[in-house]
Amino acid sequence: MNAIEITGLCKQFTGKRMKKVNALKQLDLTIAAGEVFGFLGPNGAGKSTTIKLVMGLLLPTSGTASIMGMDVSRAESRRCVGYLPENPAFYDYLSAEEYIDFVGSQFNMEKALLAQRSEVVLRRLDLWDARKRPMRGYSKGMVQRVGVAQTLVHDPDVYILDEPMSGLDPIGRALVKDIILDLKKRGKCVFFSTHITDDVEKVCDRVGVINKGELLVVDSVENIVQSGVEGYTVHVMNPDGDKNEHFVVKADLQAFIQQSVIKGQSIEIIEPRRKDMEAFFLEVVAS
Repeated sequence: MNAIEITGLCKQFTGKRMKKVNALKQLDLTIAAGEVFGFLGPNGAGKSTTIKLVMGLLLPTSGTASIMGMDVSRAESRRCVGYLPENPAFYDYLSAEEYIDFVGSQFNMEKALLAQRSEVVLRRLDLWDARKRPMRGYSKGMVQRVGVAQTLVHDPDVYILDEPMSGLDPIGRALVKDIILDLKKRGKCVFFSTHITDDVEKVCDRVGVINKGELLVVDSVENIVQSGVEGYTVHVMNPDGDKNEHFVVKADLQAFIQQSVIKGQSIEIIEPRRKDMEAFFLEVVAS
């Protein structure tokens, strides 16, 4: 069973002067159980609209979506989901501990298990020392980490995260990436939106690029990385002990190595030089 299935999903809004705006156009997308899928696009591309439709927060103009085989129109479909909205806002008079307990109770978690899981996720998100302070005194990054923590407490099979690294400092970003990679190891499905290409390259199995409401491409990160190799920087040691670096285009690598052996040179390091995910993203969006 796929974790998320989207078929022909469309969303049309009425804008100024009753003008129709197509925020999402005929989206077809399937995300497997155990897969980390990055939804990449510029601001206003349709990422958050898609996520809100999948979470049942918006009604589609047409098309369908399901989570773990259940249509998203059914509340039961969200029992197995940990959801982080784009701009999380909580009851700021509550502490992080109180809010996590509240979330767990909505999933009918047994009290002892909830207490155990609450401590685990608050420590994991580096919120344990601040757990009893009202959230009104938290920084934006701390609020974002509470948002991540509340997706984890009931240990769901599917995680739908809208810009999960937003507002986080480098330490917080690295922490959330580690959490996503750990979820991947445990066979969980993670579907997250971002406009930061580095996040996708480091943690995702596949990436989809959306722009102006249209899904432009879906491919594996591995394929994108491999196809982006333009050549290699080859570190060579000469017979006299001198070292040199050479840039060799992809098609000439084998011939270069053979010639180096004939000359009595030794190859020390071969480093691929490639386009990164950002270059891929910009090419797709500009095409």
